[in-house]
Amino acid sequence: MSQATQRRGLGFYLLAAFFALFVIFLYGPMLVIFILSFQGPTGGLTFPLRGVSTHWFNDLWTSTRYGDLGGAFRRSMVLGAMSLAITAIVCLFAGLAFRKRFIGAGPLFYLAITSLVVPGILLGLGISQLFQLLGFRLNWWLSGLGAHLSWTLPFGLLIMFAVLNRFDSSWEEAARDAGATPWQTLRYVTVPILFPGLIAVALFGFTLSYDEMPRSLLTVGGRNTLPIEISNMTTNVTTPALYAIGTVTSVLSFAVIALAFAGIALIQKRRARAK
Repeated sequence: MSQATQRRGLGFYLLAAFFALFVIFLYGPMLVIFILSFQGPTGGLTFPLRGVSTHWFNDLWTSTRYGDLGGAFRRSMVLGAMSLAITAIVCLFAGLAFRKRFIGAGPLFYLAITSLVVPGILLGLGISQLFQLLGFRLNWWLSGLGAHLSWTLPFGLLIMFAVLNRFDSSWEEAARDAGATPWQTLRYVTVPILFPGLIAVALFGFTLSYDEMPRSLLTVGGRNTLPIEISNMTTNVTTPALYAIGTVTSVLSFAVIALAFAGIALIQKRRARAK
């Protein structure tokens, strides 16, 4: 190892210290919530721990004082799953369509991503007013889903553009030259190559929908999603059950990411075996 590598300047240590502070700031609160969620039955919202138990996790799902937490959790999961599927499918075909120039492509693109800069609460208000004018009832699976898609689709489209920017269309041309139909080219060439990018789009669709609150407040009707239910809990719940639900949702998010990586690894192994 050279002396230049062994001797590090002041700038390196300053950047390392900044990065360490960034990691602590980012993951420190999450770690504190994880620890405090395992408070004993007589524990509070702060340190020190008064015993270690899973009491607050059990209390979270068995007690009725926290509202419709189980129903809110199920609704958020279903909304996230629907947003995942719709975002992945729509963004795939939208990205493929935008590979070729067509009349109105520019305005259509900017119109698609406009909702990213519109405050979510205003967008939710507009959707709720539109449904009322049309005489439709607000429902979490209809108006709520539309509000969530206004958030997930633009992000998914931008990710798909980045993925397609590195896509070599000569693979598709080779498939067509070999006699493949457009559907066969899409199924056996385009989608498998773009699959890791589709996983990223799907994950964004799920996590953004699962965690969305401003666009949900005025669009889900009388049945709340989990973020709204948690927000309501912060006003009347003063037990570590708040931390327990935070731990549950964090573990769920990590589990979804782990499943996505496992799926990608499995597909890569199958491709390697096929070769």
